[in-house]
Amino acid sequence: MTPIRRLSILAAVLACAMPVLAQTLPPPQNVIQLSADAQAEVQQDLLNMVLTTTKEGANPAAVQAQLKTALDAALGLARGEARAGQMDVRTGNFSLSPRYSKEGRIASWQGTAELVLEGRDFDRITSTAGRISTMTLGRVGFGLSREQRLKAEADVQLQAIENFKAKAATLARGFGFSSYTLREVSVNSSDSSPMPVPRMMAMAARAMEADAPVPVEAGKSTVVVNISGSVQLQ
Repeated sequence: MTPIRRLSILAAVLACAMPVLAQTLPPPQNVIQLSADAQAEVQQDLLNMVLTTTKEGANPAAVQAQLKTALDAALGLARGEARAGQMDVRTGNFSLSPRYSKEGRIASWQGTAELVLEGRDFDRITSTAGRISTMTLGRVGFGLSREQRLKAEADVQLQAIENFKAKAATLARGFGFSSYTLREVSVNSSDSSPMPVPRMMAMAARAMEADAPVPVEAGKSTVVVNISGSVQLQ
């Protein structure tokens, strides 16, 4: 019998034996699934401010040119104040779309352009926004910087691990076992922030009209770390 023939026979035998072996393996015993989490409120240190302008007219090219002029003026001022991480500047949405009459014909064109100021230097961002006269305030949001989020997650994760271990030990004792071993684990994290307060948005809009620093006040984000997995009771 040739070596190739012997290998083919061996492969066929193993293929037939695999379902039998799988059926004879006993299911895991004394394994439980559980999860635990921990959370903390963290001061928001990131401000996101979106400035916007809207133009409308019969000629789409003219509307686009007006948007570009307003955006270029705002960018020129904002870039002079930009500092990496403290105030980053980028353009946002830039769109142009037709507006139709009752007869279904194009009556005019409307366009919108956005400028985004984002960073940790609230004073720099709000004062820069207040000096931009070609755009108005669209949205204000707060969040956590990458550094702040990573630090908070590291602290909360340690607490979540301790909560998981304590819960596993309690369950083991409750079922009459003295200890447990970890089988598998999954770690997930998230953070949530409150929505901007309408009154604050109204105050900010008035400040923009007055060419003054926009009043803002950050809140707190809740950082949550969840640990789920299974343990083998012993």
